[in-house]
Amino acid sequence: MSIETLDLEKFESKTANLYESIVVVSKRSRQINDSIKLELNQRLEPIIAKETEDDTIMNQDKLNISLEFEKRLKPTIQSIHEIMDDKLEFRFKHDEEGK
Repeated sequence: MSIETLDLEKFESKTANLYESIVVVSKRSRQINDSIKLELNQRLEPIIAKETEDDTIMNQDKLNISLEFEKRLKPTIQSIHEIMDDKLEFRFKHDEEGK
């Protein structure tokens, strides 16, 4: 995986300030990470359920699936790309009392 630079001015321009951009990206990263965990568990569940004498084959299947998931973009990088490409929509909750 290569190192990518990030234009902070462009990143900051996506919201009112840099800190809001960071909060938006971090929340989206958590969402992506949760969906990746769910997908991984769903794909590993049938393999784990088929406990047989041939554990080496099962371990190879688990390894292949794990390697596939490791090759994917990390959730943080993916969410940064989404906000920079304007593919991420967000809104802030406003206090009803403050209106």
